[in-house]
Amino acid sequence: MSAAFGWGLLAASSLLLGGLLALQLRVSGRVLGLIMAFGAGVLISAVAYELVEEAFTTSDGSAGVALGLFAGALTFYVGDALIDRLGGSDRKSMGGEQESGSALAIVLGIVLDGIPESAVIGLTLLQGGSVSAAMLAAVFLSNLPEAIAATSGLAVAGWRPRWILGLWALVILVSGLASLAGYAFFDGASPGAVAFVLSFAAGAILTMLADTMMPEAFKRGGKLVGLATTLGFGVAFAISAIE
Repeated sequence: MSAAFGWGLLAASSLLLGGLLALQLRVSGRVLGLIMAFGAGVLISAVAYELVEEAFTTSDGSAGVALGLFAGALTFYVGDALIDRLGGSDRKSMGGEQESGSALAIVLGIVLDGIPESAVIGLTLLQGGSVSAAMLAAVFLSNLPEAIAATSGLAVAGWRPRWILGLWALVILVSGLASLAGYAFFDGASPGAVAFVLSFAAGAILTMLADTMMPEAFKRGGKLVGLATTLGFGVAFAISAIE
C-alpha cells in the first residue's frame, strides 16, 4: 500500500516542478501550448491502451466498460460545472483570468482534474503487481505543462509564490492519497468492478482533456498543437508497447 502512495506522489511531483519552473523562467504562450498538447496526446494514449483496453480485457467485454466510461464523463462534467459556477473555470489559464475567480474553487478544480489519473496509478499497481510505466509517464508529463500554465496565470492574478507552491504541495498529497485509495479500496474486488473503475477514470480524464487542457493548448499554441498531440500519443504508445 505504501508503494501505491509513493508512486502517486511521484507522478504528481511534476506539478511542483512545473510551478517552480514557471516562477523562475518565462515560458512563452506558444511553447506552453505545444507542451500542453504533447501532454494531452500522452494522456489520450494512456486512456486508450492502459485504461479502456485493460478494462475491456478484464471485463470480458461486458457492458460495464461503456457504463463506466460515460459515468466517469458525466461525473466530471457535473463536478466541473459546479466548480465553474463557484469561480474556478479559468484554473488552468496562463493569462491571469484566475483573478476574478474563487481561490477555493480554483483549488477544488485542480484537485478534481488530478484525482482520476492518480487513482488509476494505484489500480494499475493492483492489476499487474507493478506500476504501469506508461501510465506513470503519462500523468507525470501531462501534469508538468498544466502546472506551468496554472502557475503563470495565478502569479499574474496576484497569488504569492508560497501560496502557489503550497497549492501544488497539497494537490501532490491528495494525488498520493487517491493512488492509495485506488489500490486499497479495490484490493480483492471483482474483475467487473475493477473494469468499471478503470473505464470510469478514462471517461473522466477524456472529459477533462476536452474541457480544460486541449482548448487552452490550442488557444496558446495554434494549429501546431495537432502535431504535438500526435507526437505525445506516439511516445506514450511506444512506452506502452515496450513495457
